[in-house]
Amino acid sequence: MKAKTASVLPFLIGLCFSYYYYGTVHVAYVLMYFVAMFLFNMFVDIWDNYNDYHRAVDVHDYKQNTNIIGREHLSLVQVKTIMACFFISSLLIGLVLAWLVGWPLLIMGGFCFLVGLLYSAGPRPLSSLPLGEFFSGFTMGFVISLICVYLNTYQDFAWTWANLGRILLIALPNTLWIANLMLANNLCDKEEDEKNHRYTLVHYIGLKGGLWLFAGANVVALLAIIGEFLWGLAPATVLLSLLLIPFIYKQTKLLWQKQVKMETFICGVRILAVGSLTQVVTYLIGIIL
Repeated sequence: MKAKTASVLPFLIGLCFSYYYYGTVHVAYVLMYFVAMFLFNMFVDIWDNYNDYHRAVDVHDYKQNTNIIGREHLSLVQVKTIMACFFISSLLIGLVLAWLVGWPLLIMGGFCFLVGLLYSAGPRPLSSLPLGEFFSGFTMGFVISLICVYLNTYQDFAWTWANLGRILLIALPNTLWIANLMLANNLCDKEEDEKNHRYTLVHYIGLKGGLWLFAGANVVALLAIIGEFLWGLAPATVLLSLLLIPFIYKQTKLLWQKQVKMETFICGVRILAVGSLTQVVTYLIGIIL
């Protein structure tokens, strides 16, 4: 459930932006979207573990002791049944929404479904490539917020670079922090990934390069929050998010000191959860005031 912050908070920032900047919210459509998004996110989590379990080369360590299917002796039939229920339910809700609000949602939703499926499937899944951070951050950080804004403004939504740029700026902190979550995971799993023939971004740029990228993304995320206010896309209260700088610095420093899954991967989770939640809360305060 901790991982759900990676989809719920981009949804919430898109909802806040829709109300603040465009002055419109379609509650029924947004609720339907939230359910579909949440179900598909659950499917992707299971799908990821399922594929990693079957593809594992390091059988005795990863497959039996690390992956939750082997570790908890889960029934593969039950796992596949749950996956199918989540996937079909999400797909049906998405198709109904696309019928109600137009074909652009079909394209955006289709892109999300495609990334979710390819993230851990096939001989070269996205999660095992140096593209994983980009696709996870872009899809969950930006596209989730974009769909939320589109659903609330679909009658008058303008497909212009300027409009997309506004949404991208609002979504940029989440986009970068979600990408950093995967980057932190890959930093901690570098040796295990390579044993299982998963060559992620960290394999190519090294631990030091990955750590610099992690730190730089945090800096850009904070600058984006300042940009939101300067360009009139968010209330001044979002600047209160900058009070998190000492916290983000401390978590980044901990990850720099050691890259151990059970000890410092949580640093990426904390930055995403606290940073994204603070952005949403301070944005919401500005709307209320």
